[in-house]
Amino acid sequence: MNILAIGAHPDDIEFGCGGTLIKYAGKGARIELLVMTDGARGGNARTRRAEQLRAATALGARRVHWGGYRDTLLPSVRRLIDCIERVLRVIHPDFIFVNNPEDTHQDHRQVARAAVSATRYARNVLFYEGPTTVNFAPTVFIDIADEVGRKIEALRRHRSQVMKTRIEGTAICEIAEASAHFRGVQARVRWAEGFAPLLLFINITRVPSVLGPSRRRARRR
Repeated sequence: MNILAIGAHPDDIEFGCGGTLIKYAGKGARIELLVMTDGARGGNARTRRAEQLRAATALGARRVHWGGYRDTLLPSVRRLIDCIERVLRVIHPDFIFVNNPEDTHQDHRQVARAAVSATRYARNVLFYEGPTTVNFAPTVFIDIADEVGRKIEALRRHRSQVMKTRIEGTAICEIAEASAHFRGVQARVRWAEGFAPLLLFINITRVPSVLGPSRRRARRR
């Protein structure tokens, strides 16, 4: 299985779907990332790219693709669509994860809008949440009880950003833990990540009988 996670900035992916990617990687899936900007507005570009590469290793990702744009200065949606489509043609992903379109950060909204068009022929496209996401109502949940510690470790590898939350004394890791616990409560597990599906293809290959073996025998009699 090939999986592509798309983020507007370094650390978006780790917060939004890091646990899920770690879980899939542990099952043998090929994980690749597409990060549209180098995050230079939030720190040194070279530092942030290096942090993203270290975090990708923690996720089990095999490759990081770069959009090459500057944050808050993304080009037209048309150009972003072209960028995403180029990567899709190389990877042929079975699942795509991307920023949620309802967000107070313009880069997140722009990347999500582009992804809606670029992934129009894909089968599984899910939006993930971030600290600036609004009105998020996930209907798909993935249990990350065994992966939450490594998700937080991946976030910590963005060392220059850990305390840049605009919430006094609160690290991004604390926000991620709170989010994972809240989504877990919604999903009736301890820790989870939630997603809002744009497209979700359910392939039913075998339907088990509603009746158990003993009931089937009784019915034949």
